Amino acid sequence: MSDWPELSVEHDHETLAILHLASQMLGKLRVAHAPWMNHGWHVALQPNARGFSTLPTDAGDSRTFTLTLDLCRHAIVLWASDGAREEVPLNAGSIAALHRRLIAMLDDHGLPSSFNGTPNEIQGAIPFAEDNAPRDYSRESAARIREAFGAIVPIFGRFRAGFSGKASPVQLWWGSFDLAVNRFSGREAPPHPGGMAGLPDRVAREAYSHEVASAGFWAAGAAEAEPFFYSYVYPEPDGYRKASVRHGRFDENYGEFVLPYAEVRASDDPARMLGEFFDSAYEAGADLARWNRAALEREPVAP
Repeated sequence: MSDWPELSVEHDHETLAILHLASQMLGKLRVAHAPWMNHGWHVALQPNARGFSTLPTDAGDSRTFTLTLDLCRHAIVLWASDGAREEVPLNAGSIAALHRRLIAMLDDHGLPSSFNGTPNEIQGAIPFAEDNAPRDYSRESAARIREAFGAIVPIFGRFRAGFSGKASPVQLWWGSFDLAVNRFSGREAPPHPGGMAGLPDRVAREAYSHEVASAGFWAAGAAEAEPFFYSYVYPEPDGYRKASVRHGRFDENYGEFVLPYAEVRASDDPARMLGEFFDSAYEAGADLARWNRAALEREPVAP
């Protein structure tokens, strides 16, 4: 058994749900107050040693600020370019209370605080301000979640480093609460059909405007499900679902190759197993879609 921490619905769901909804508040601030970048990369959260942070946001008065979902301090931490620092504990008692305190903190510092108040990509979502149900934040669960991401992020980084073509940073998408990195062939894709739950069609079509291979980790968040790693290619080439992918299986419900976190954790070498899964799934998709792999790939070392 590896030293990767156990993650389970039974012990960690409530804390994951809080982190998912808190991450949505941070991301929605970026949607409302930052210029749009291709594929929405400006709104994703960036992993760091303590958790996940926004990119710097313009406050409109020669100041910028960042917000960090800090799993060491168990708080949303504000840093501003004028030296201001403050935090809101994640154990606020309810999502409504966390939402109210976050807005108050931003207002107190004269920072932008308005954003869309309804969660995205969550079935039956309740507006943040109206979600008064008691929520129990566990520091122990948060510590395991932080340790899990700490083990996973470097593997994503190595996968990203093996590509010289256009590729995204390794980043957390707060809509579905998944860590992902995307590789692009350089060719345009057919218009995405849309219809993705909780995601406007115009956003989906811009996100998938070009052929892409994605590798990710779905932490479940507000959904009561066990976490898993995934890989897919858009548009899906003929024969992809029957491709041979190391360690993974194709899930017809999700439309992607999946590998449960628990299986990776139980292996003798989780990093190797996960790396082989990502490489194998990408190679199968890229070959079937006839990507110019020789021009797009590189050894992940400094020149």
